[in-house]
Amino acid sequence: MPDTIDLKVEFTGGLELLFSNQRKHRITMPSSNPKGRPANVAYLITWLCDNLMKDPRKDMFVLDDSVRPGILVLINDADWELEGEEKYELQPGDEVVFVSTLHGG
Repeated sequence: MPDTIDLKVEFTGGLELLFSNQRKHRITMPSSNPKGRPANVAYLITWLCDNLMKDPRKDMFVLDDSVRPGILVLINDADWELEGEEKYELQPGDEVVFVSTLHGG
């Protein structure tokens, strides 16, 4: 098993503000989590917060170790609920899109 995995990650609906105002990112992350299990979406979310997010408002993205309610997650254009949510094991080349449906006002 390779040591790293290449993914495409996109943030829309205002979430890009938390990630250096950049919508699309190509990332290389460890292919397994610290416990030695294959990297899944739960680990991706933690990794993004630790390595990609420059904004201190982590709570705008994560609540109780998962994405906040109101953030849609698409894995290769499919709703993550169809893929097993946080448990989905990432594959090389996967595209994960985070879409905020929350708007201030």
